[in-house]
Amino acid sequence: MNHQLQQSNFSARKSVWNCFTASFFPTVFLFVALLLVAGGCATSQPHIPLTGDPIVDGQAYIAQGPKKDRVLWEYRTGLAAMRRSEFGLATEMFEDAILSLGAMMEPDAATKKSRGYFNEEAKKTFYGEPYERVMAWFYRGVLYWMDGEPDNARACFRSAQFQDSDAENDEFKSDYVILDYLEGFVTTQLSGDGSDAYKRAEALSKVTLPPYNPKVNVVLFIDFGAGPVKYAAGEYGEELRFRPGASPVKSARLRFGRQDLSIAPTDDLFFQATTRGGRVMDHVLGNKAVFKKTTDTVGNVAVITGAVLASNEDTQTAGLALLAAGVISKIISAATRPNADVRTWQNLPQYLSFAMLTLPAGEHDLTIEFLTGQGTIIPQLTKNMTIYVNPDRRDNVYYISDQSVASQPTPVPQPDKTT
Repeated sequence: MNHQLQQSNFSARKSVWNCFTASFFPTVFLFVALLLVAGGCATSQPHIPLTGDPIVDGQAYIAQGPKKDRVLWEYRTGLAAMRRSEFGLATEMFEDAILSLGAMMEPDAATKKSRGYFNEEAKKTFYGEPYERVMAWFYRGVLYWMDGEPDNARACFRSAQFQDSDAENDEFKSDYVILDYLEGFVTTQLSGDGSDAYKRAEALSKVTLPPYNPKVNVVLFIDFGAGPVKYAAGEYGEELRFRPGASPVKSARLRFGRQDLSIAPTDDLFFQATTRGGRVMDHVLGNKAVFKKTTDTVGNVAVITGAVLASNEDTQTAGLALLAAGVISKIISAATRPNADVRTWQNLPQYLSFAMLTLPAGEHDLTIEFLTGQGTIIPQLTKNMTIYVNPDRRDNVYYISDQSVASQPTPVPQPDKTT
């Protein structure tokens, strides 16, 4: 009788186990397959040989690379073109990138997918962090002004301010000195009142800003240093962090005629990358990281507890069910991808600045020296450029960087489109 009862219990447990394995493992395999489909299958990227020329390589990636990276390559290529004085190409790059920024209001399918737990942030369409979007608008404004369109330049500077602010919640406002200063300066040049913008810039600035002078007829934009570098930190790589770029350049000096003009930074992009409205920000994909941690912990507890319960005849069925739930939870945790997106507009400068000059009409030779934090000149970065002051233009606008080519051609003077 006891033997028959034991045999009956054994048959019952075997039946439970068979039912469990028959239903559980196919379910797990199906679940894993669904996760793979939801996460998106890995696709092979076209091989694009690099030439070492940032403009050639950038245009190749724009034409042949993943669509999600197009804006990133337009940013990079546009700035590389400015540093070669290829301003027409730079305009094309930034114009297209800025048009794409409008899509941020209506995220594409890849962006929506990246918000899910099982999709990587790097698979979404790249628009950049706020400081990167600010710089796209800023350089577009510079290019407009170079073309004799100060009103459009001002509109770009204002749009750049919007990228750095929280217009919806009014939690923080743009704190770029150069954007406020230039908005007020252009307003003044267009016979408006730019005093409020000047006061905002003055309140933010760590350097003395020149008062607006209607006699100024040359605006020289100068940037230098190496921009912020993104990296992932945290247990799951969910924290987006920044470190300063590696460059010894901390300031510049402008020499023209018998005059020397010190050029201190007005804005620091590393500071802007790591703050919003002056407040330090933690860039963490918190929801995904917490979800991954929770499902992993729940899975561990369920697997261990289920294994213990399954070893006992009286709790075997419950133990097997708990074990199954634990395995599924572990699979979900493994499929969750909280990794931060570390794609970077890597050729940005760290520092932004400008010089306002009043010069007679005609050609002028300028020398721009770049200095270390100790004030030592870095000879290999010294730039010599010739500018032409057009008497028929209210503003003659030029751009130079420590990364500009040494021999910069003089832009062809254009008539001022506002006159």
